Amino acid sequence: MNILIKELLETEVAFIRRMGSYFEPQDHWGNLISWAVDNELYPPQQSFIGISLDNPELIESHKCRHDACVTLPEGFEKEKHIDMQFKTLKSGQYALYPFYDTPEKLQHAYEFMYGEWLPNSGFEADCDRDNLEFNMNNPAEDPEGKCKVDLYVPIVMKR
Repeated sequence: MNILIKELLETEVAFIRRMGSYFEPQDHWGNLISWAVDNELYPPQQSFIGISLDNPELIESHKCRHDACVTLPEGFEKEKHIDMQFKTLKSGQYALYPFYDTPEKLQHAYEFMYGEWLPNSGFEADCDRDNLEFNMNNPAEDPEGKCKVDLYVPIVMKR
């Protein structure tokens, strides 16, 4: 597996959070995409990013939090959108794992990155930043139902 090291800049996003198993239907994505389209926020100018905030091996599945996000252009008037939540994704170095498979197998990408790649890489996870799942396609439109996700794992040099 060819893992790339990338520097990401600080990024403003709008997001909708849901709690529940990562393997259940993700209705918050539909709500976010609808809002994003209404506000002309869609690729290629903007990116859709998923953030899985909890490890399902450590947290009960019904308590797992997930943020569906869309990046915002500079100057976006957030104050006009009181129905939406906003946050800033921190800048820094990330290890990029390009994933292309069925959505339920994305967990294997996390297992590889944290269980195999990180321990042998000279880096460690930066727990002050979130993993970012840049959604590069719509699995419903993929002939095999696969998702293309660029998984960004936040890293720092081992101390």
